[in-house]
Amino acid sequence: MSVYRVAYRYANSLFGLLLEKAKDNEALLDEAASNVSLVYNTLEASKELRAILKNPVVKHSDKKAILHSIFENKTQKLIIDFIDFVLEKNRQDILKEIMREFLSLYDEKKGILRTRVTTAVEIPEDLKNQLKENLERVTRKNVIPSYSVDEKILGGFQAQYGDTIIDASVKSQLERLRKKLSEDISLSNN
Repeated sequence: MSVYRVAYRYANSLFGLLLEKAKDNEALLDEAASNVSLVYNTLEASKELRAILKNPVVKHSDKKAILHSIFENKTQKLIIDFIDFVLEKNRQDILKEIMREFLSLYDEKKGILRTRVTTAVEIPEDLKNQLKENLERVTRKNVIPSYSVDEKILGGFQAQYGDTIIDASVKSQLERLRKKLSEDISLSNN
């Protein structure tokens, strides 16, 4: 079975459990999502921690002790118990993917859409807000953008969410123009 499907099943189990517990207390779900985000971001940032979790030579008890020392005082007991469960099932190598899938489920429930916006230069806050509002209007979701700069796009922007890419960059427009001109030239030569 693919890593994605396994991660989704674990994440969905945790999410379902939290939905049950948070029936009357939406803050519990929000707090759990914050805890899961902490675990995910820590795993994402630490290549060494991921290597330890994937290393078959490192004892199971040592992996558990390491994760407990990092997260025990920073997350809910339920999240620690879930991490222990993942370790017991010997799925610690996909813990980061499980956390990412959980966050995707949470975002879907809350109507949140995380987007990556790339521009050629740093853009001012008012332009960021305008771009965010336009993306919210198009997607009909609460957009949480993360911005990055890539000089290679020359101008304009690229926005990516899920499998969708909105490419309004000068680079892509120039590439389309080059392609059209080369097609026109090849047609005129025939």
